[in-house]
Amino acid sequence: MQFNRRDFCRTAIAAGSSLIPAASLCAADAQQPADNKKFKLNYIVASCMYGKLPLAQIVPEVPKSHATHLEIWATPHGNQREQLDEMGEEKFIDLLNEHQVKLGSFTCFKYGIFKMQPEMKLVKRLGGDMVICNTGGPKNLEGSELKTEVNKFAEKMKPHIAAAEEIGVTIGVENHSGGLIASPDSIRMLFDLVDSPSIGLAMAPYHLPQEPELIGGLIEELGPRLVHFQAWEHGMGCTKKLPKEQELMQLPHRGPLDWKPILASLKRINYQGRTEIFMHPVPRGIPILPKLEDVTKEINASRESLESLIA
Repeated sequence: MQFNRRDFCRTAIAAGSSLIPAASLCAADAQQPADNKKFKLNYIVASCMYGKLPLAQIVPEVPKSHATHLEIWATPHGNQREQLDEMGEEKFIDLLNEHQVKLGSFTCFKYGIFKMQPEMKLVKRLGGDMVICNTGGPKNLEGSELKTEVNKFAEKMKPHIAAAEEIGVTIGVENHSGGLIASPDSIRMLFDLVDSPSIGLAMAPYHLPQEPELIGGLIEELGPRLVHFQAWEHGMGCTKKLPKEQELMQLPHRGPLDWKPILASLKRINYQGRTEIFMHPVPRGIPILPKLEDVTKEINASRESLESLIA
């Protein structure tokens, strides 16, 4: 019988305290914080939360959201990636520096996961360290079909992972419901096949079963392979127009999902990646609320809710 690293971790942990030294080899255990009381989330703001407002208006809102980093989104969700091209790299860096904000990542749905290498280089030049994308289809596969396609995907990703390693950035694979890597099984398969620290999961709980224990368990299985986390639940969905109060139920403090077990798992692995309070408006490309200051206020309400649960 052959065991992969995740299976070994599960077996060792299940065996009890007599195997604590063995279990400590597991990625999740290796991240245990020295002092749990000091655990905190590190926040990043998604530019598309503000629709297509100018970067000059969005960047000053980042510190007001108690975040240190900005994530850039492109059309149709926002247009800040296009704005960056218009203003140029130097002016963008000056804008970030003026407000003491750092670039964190680009979400690259516009380009696709196999066409991100130019974006990797740009992100690195701008001081960022991550590119994020979903995988595309085929979707809704199970069993041997899923395993075959995940193997093909992992093989096809090899040159892109090598490029990320060379450039010095991380590829965040989002578990998007419209793609191959979407289900917990597909996530496990992928990260059993690829062990480079330059690729990890950009977790979107919205696209997972809305079961806190399942989400938390997956977080603990991933350990350091969790590289980006969206505080985003399904609520009533984001594919059709709803009254604003129902649309906002994608946010942690408004929807029905119990975040306590999820946050406990993030704390247990001492998650040090960035957390993005997130939702999609309908239609795409508009701010989640009409006024700039109300968007920031809503982000802060979610942040305060998460922090109260951690406390």
